[in-house]
Amino acid sequence: MDAFIHGIPKAELHVHIEGTLEPEQMLALAERNGVELPYDSVEAIRAAYEFSDLQSFLDVYYKGVEVLQTEQDFYELTRDYLLRTHKQGARHTEIFFDPQAHTERGVPFVTVINGIHRALAEAHKEYDLSALLILCFLRHLSAESAHAVLDEALPFKDRIVGVGLDSSERDHPPAKFAEVFARAREAGLYAVAHAGEEGPPEYIREALDLLHVRRIDHGVRCLEDDALVQRLVEEEVPLTVCPMSNVKLRVFDTMADHTLLKLLERGLCVTVNSDDPAYFGGYAADNLLAAQQALGLTRKHVSQLARNSLQASFVDDARKRLLLAELDAFLAQHDVNA
Repeated sequence: MDAFIHGIPKAELHVHIEGTLEPEQMLALAERNGVELPYDSVEAIRAAYEFSDLQSFLDVYYKGVEVLQTEQDFYELTRDYLLRTHKQGARHTEIFFDPQAHTERGVPFVTVINGIHRALAEAHKEYDLSALLILCFLRHLSAESAHAVLDEALPFKDRIVGVGLDSSERDHPPAKFAEVFARAREAGLYAVAHAGEEGPPEYIREALDLLHVRRIDHGVRCLEDDALVQRLVEEEVPLTVCPMSNVKLRVFDTMADHTLLKLLERGLCVTVNSDDPAYFGGYAADNLLAAQQALGLTRKHVSQLARNSLQASFVDDARKRLLLAELDAFLAQHDVNA
């Protein structure tokens, strides 16, 4: 099963590039850029990765982000993630980035996007790994701040496929960002949003009705509302679920408590992703394997999750057909009923 999960062609649709900053790289960049951290070793950093909820994680996450200062930093960060996800069988990835976390501390938007984009272009040539970029608005900041970063982003629209909404979910409903999402959609960008992780099912409805999102990031609390589940099924709205993140942030106490299998059984278009893998302990295949072992997922379940990930992606039709054909060829060589 380990080899099957690592080998199956898949897409990752929910990963924050800043959340791929491994402790070793954090320390190296801090030294290179003269940034003081409250940690003096890799062990000290990992010891800080005991989270009680989303906010306790974000406090550590934003401290780590401070070491990212130059175009080369963002290039190396992205390059390293792409190599790791390639080794985990990903054939396509859609990466979130948080420009406000950088521009608010004086790092120019162009520095961030140039570094990331250079790594994406290289990975496509070297690994035939396609990648798209999604700009996320930080929901704990003002709507005015979101509008300002969209203004900075629009000249680089050819490098961005969509906009998203992340950071602290509690008390920050999607409705706050309806206008900036409308602007982004008018500019031709797709819309996605984090909803139903710690926030209530109503936030999922707001994301659908007010932000007109194409996917829901997380969405695990939808099961609290049967009518909402039925709507998500009927409208074929994908959920980008992140099992290891959900356990690490105490959305579920253990992986065995996770509702991933229930979501699948209800007919939802579920995908499995890593979220912030450096902080939560695993990349795309690691998350699939952890869920498989805890929930007893079969090869048919894993195959469906992989197919969902490819079908739910924003990649162009030609690339999508190619990747689905690769998946079919892989499955033809393996006993899915084993």
